[in-house]
Amino acid sequence: MEKEHRQKVAGNSAASADLQKKVAELEERIAALEKKGDQLSLVLFSGDLDKAMAAFIIANGAVAMNMKVTIFATFWGLDVLKKSTFATTGRGFLERLLLALRPKGPENLPTSKMNFGGIGPKLFRYMMKKKNVIRLETLIRMAREAGVRIIACQMTVDLMGIKPTDLIDGLEPGGVGAFLASAAKSNTTLFL
Repeated sequence: MEKEHRQKVAGNSAASADLQKKVAELEERIAALEKKGDQLSLVLFSGDLDKAMAAFIIANGAVAMNMKVTIFATFWGLDVLKKSTFATTGRGFLERLLLALRPKGPENLPTSKMNFGGIGPKLFRYMMKKKNVIRLETLIRMAREAGVRIIACQMTVDLMGIKPTDLIDGLEPGGVGAFLASAAKSNTTLFL
């Protein structure tokens, strides 16, 4: 009988140790999740007015909620961050062609739907003005002033022949690694 009692106690001790190990693992996972904090990482891939508006409305809203925000602008998303005018000298033919065919700055972006040969964005902006909706240019400025980190994808900049002087001030050049480091700490990641 004493042997059975010892076996039972040993079994309970093993179960207790196993339970304690599982609780410790769960506590570690909870601590790791809590460590992420309130951070938003956003990929801005689109160069469309409506999608860029959504990206910067979300970014400004997140900052207002005390979240740290990083926007990684890549491919057509860089159109949103271009200046309205820039020189095309010192670039190859394909780079000049690509720059000539793409919108220059946020005020010249197409809409993703109902573009109607360029009339869509004008109608959209007219409606925004009538409804007192903040313009994209203002949303971008507000985000930068609020401390939103905006990374311009270096690979895309190089590929498309974009020079740092073609882009608005205050952008950080960086690669996908810079974005992924931010995204790894974020509790929310979006792709627009």
